[in-house]
Amino acid sequence: MAVSFSSAVRFTLQSSLSRSGSLCSSSGSRGLHVTAVCCKNRAARVRVGKGDKPLTYEKALQPHYIGHRKGWLSQHTSNLKGEEGAAERAVEDVFIRRFMFGTFHNCLANEIVIKRRGNMLIVCALMLQKLQPQKFYFLIGYSESLLSHFYKCPVKLEIQTMQDKAVYKYL
Repeated sequence: MAVSFSSAVRFTLQSSLSRSGSLCSSSGSRGLHVTAVCCKNRAARVRVGKGDKPLTYEKALQPHYIGHRKGWLSQHTSNLKGEEGAAERAVEDVFIRRFMFGTFHNCLANEIVIKRRGNMLIVCALMLQKLQPQKFYFLIGYSESLLSHFYKCPVKLEIQTMQDKAVYKYL
């Protein structure tokens, strides 16, 4: 075998680059741009601004403080070792959050907390007082009955109302 490993790798890289037209520039020369690796986790962080952006307690703390300074937004036992159904619980949580956001449009003050206790599903939320109390009571009953029918288990909504959003700090 007269071909070394580095030349074989170079040949396969050149052949793959010549087949893909997206990496070739208009002048016909080939190039591969590589940047330095940034090993910082930047997901779910709020950018620092001019100090005029209000933040709630949930958004003010970084994600690595979950379990230390702030709690989980979904409480169930499917994430324990040997338990099944973690993916189904995650999909159900996303559906419940979207359903609540659509039902109580522009009324959610903070994130929704979903708790599963035995066969019961408890949804906790902070709402802004943008609707009349009669409409709130109707929407609470509507949501409880519809979600109970969907999931075939008792669903209870625990809702507290507040005048304005609680601002933890400004960024």
